[in-house]
Amino acid sequence: MKLEFWTIALQPKFNDYFNNLIAQYQQQNPNVTVEWKDLPYDSISQKLLTSIASGNSPDVVNLNTEFASQMGSKGALADFNEYLTPEEKASYFDGIFNSTVLDGKAYALPWYTGTQVLYMNTKIVKEAGLDPASPPKTRSEMIEWGKQIKEKTGKAGYAQQFAYNLLPIEGIPILSDDKKSAAFNTAETVEMINNLKQQIADGVLIKDDAKFDKQIQYYSSEQVAFELSSPAFINFLKTSAPDVYKNTIAVSLPTGKANIRLSNSMNLVVPQKSKHVKEAVQFAALITNADNQTSFSKIANTLPSTKKSIEDPFFSQSDNTLESQAKIASAQSLDKAVDYLVGVPNSSDIGKAIGKGLQEILLNGADTQKTLDAVEKEVNDILNKQ
Repeated sequence: MKLEFWTIALQPKFNDYFNNLIAQYQQQNPNVTVEWKDLPYDSISQKLLTSIASGNSPDVVNLNTEFASQMGSKGALADFNEYLTPEEKASYFDGIFNSTVLDGKAYALPWYTGTQVLYMNTKIVKEAGLDPASPPKTRSEMIEWGKQIKEKTGKAGYAQQFAYNLLPIEGIPILSDDKKSAAFNTAETVEMINNLKQQIADGVLIKDDAKFDKQIQYYSSEQVAFELSSPAFINFLKTSAPDVYKNTIAVSLPTGKANIRLSNSMNLVVPQKSKHVKEAVQFAALITNADNQTSFSKIANTLPSTKKSIEDPFFSQSDNTLESQAKIASAQSLDKAVDYLVGVPNSSDIGKAIGKGLQEILLNGADTQKTLDAVEKEVNDILNKQ
């Protein structure tokens, strides 16, 4: 029996890790051979759809949460609930595991993940009379800090992109439960937008749809006190502004009204058309169990999605570097981590439409309600074309 295992952009860096894992599985299951294929990120979805349609489905596939949920909603993936024990399912962080549970069916096993943290320039924070040892826990507290920083130092609080993911942070659904219509044109969204407008007026938030490279510039040049980003930010900061790097600390990301932190997870799925679903599930469960996730996180500098993994000292012991602070802050965020997804095939088009609408309002002064009405119509048109 042969299992075909597909991953995304992990060769050759992690060849030894996976070859050892495959050997371990094959030793425990002498009748099974695992064939590992590694594919580029931008081609895996199309290759998977083509292979399933042609009757040559792979058995275990690495997918992001958005595509896994779309495949699951079409009935193309096996339901892990039919094969795993309650204890096995409970080993993953609830929010991340439930991100691909639809209608009570678990379509993916969460694998490696990541969350954002809050970077703070301690020099600016202290100049404003604030204590970096007692950082803001919520977005509203962070905004209050930003106001004081602006008043005392003239610096802004932070810069960010005006994107669709600002809505779920505040508990605002983008689509209706049945995914057939837009659900964001509400008083709550207007309130969120008014809050962002006020932050811009108060000098807390930079008036710019700041993509990652622009955020690095603002923070590196000390125009802002905060950066909301993943641990990957550190390498860019270290290169662009070593002195600012020395004054920076990392803490857990403040939460919005939804009290969640958005994660960005990779998962393993088993296509429904796999000829060996039971064995494929066993192999996926082996790769994503706590021991193996801990080992992978240590070599890949990612976060695990298993609760037991972060009990390892690797995720709690600090050497006082910014890198270890970010790792610890990220790991401590996992209990509130959720992979937010739109959950429809044209999700990127929907995200672009909402982002463009927010930018029109916040950067160009477009009327909030008229713009939301227009974006709602555009999103409904996108949904009707699917």
